[in-house]
Amino acid sequence: MITARILDLDDRVIKKEFDRIKVDKRGIDIMLPKSMFYVLKLEGLTSVCANVIKQQMLSNGGEVAVSRGAIDSSAKKSDCVIMGTLKQFQELIRKLKVQPWGLREVSEKIKDVLDKTLQKTFDIKWGNFRLKFGRKTRIMGILNVTPDSFSDGGKFFQLDNSLMQAERLEQDGADIIDIGGESSRPGAKSVSVNEELKRVIPVIKKIRKKIKIPISIDTRKSEVAKEAIEHGANIINDISGMNYDANMVNVAKNNNVPVILMHMKGNPSTMQVEPGYKDVVSEIYDYFEKTIKRAVKNGIDYKKIIIDPGIGFGKRLEDNVEILKRLREFRSLGCPVLVGPSRKSFIGEILKNSTNERLNGSLASCACAIMNGADIVRVHDVLEVHELVKIVDSIIR
Repeated sequence: MITARILDLDDRVIKKEFDRIKVDKRGIDIMLPKSMFYVLKLEGLTSVCANVIKQQMLSNGGEVAVSRGAIDSSAKKSDCVIMGTLKQFQELIRKLKVQPWGLREVSEKIKDVLDKTLQKTFDIKWGNFRLKFGRKTRIMGILNVTPDSFSDGGKFFQLDNSLMQAERLEQDGADIIDIGGESSRPGAKSVSVNEELKRVIPVIKKIRKKIKIPISIDTRKSEVAKEAIEHGANIINDISGMNYDANMVNVAKNNNVPVILMHMKGNPSTMQVEPGYKDVVSEIYDYFEKTIKRAVKNGIDYKKIIIDPGIGFGKRLEDNVEILKRLREFRSLGCPVLVGPSRKSFIGEILKNSTNERLNGSLASCACAIMNGADIVRVHDVLEVHELVKIVDSIIR
């Protein structure tokens, strides 16, 4: 009996099918790029460039969507959406390299995005630490040492409680512990540098002696980051993407530590006051391109940058859902992707429940994030997420 089915477009699945039917290895090398299909968007092109790209890709057997105005010459600019196999894109890049009108630069941009998208693993090495991404999802355990945390109500504000929780997070399977001394819940007010230091430094000093995994300092303030690193922190997690404090980039550069750059609209006290986007993923992507470029220009090692689209930070319910659905688009930036959906209000909006009832929603959100490209999940419930990660990783990795 003859059977038929559509195969998953994952290149690993296609290669296994080639192996199963005993395709010649040389044939696999030729055909695999033809099975890898991509949809790539270019923005800010002149209509001339958009039309040339359309003509060249059509000649390769692919497809390009441009604005009607680009076709009838009524518009000077047009974005375009290019659709084709990896093989067709490679041929397009080759053809555009010899074209005028700035198309050589466009070809280099297309190649750069494809190369970054095809990168499946990342390896960050610094000091005595090493984090490999790609074959295993990493878990960041949250340790809030604030009296007004939205999730745990200051439960770990006391030093002894913080130490016990840090040890528990490591035992439960955390790869990183993220310590924060300033609440970033919606509507939260900023605290002084001295107050934040008073909260986090004693905790970092004490738990550094007890745990082996990296410690991340969750702060917008360069003075706090600098002292935290001096006393044992190993990663900077800046919810402002190093935009709040101009000196943060120098602290990160001088200490050569990984940095987590997050997107946030506004600041914690204003971010949920009627946020809005035309295209949330496109706007966040543009923000990261500019923020990463500025960081690298100022001496930050590209290979030590992690990005976080900022679930719940100046986002509506529909924005958070859209980010999780289209998370894989951020892979084109060539950095590990961190997602922090744990106990967030969008889960409560969907399930109509309170913060301490959001475990199931958090687990579901983490599973979706991982399956859509997250390398790190930032969570409160490490033990439960550790089990979830084992299952999801066994399926997708």
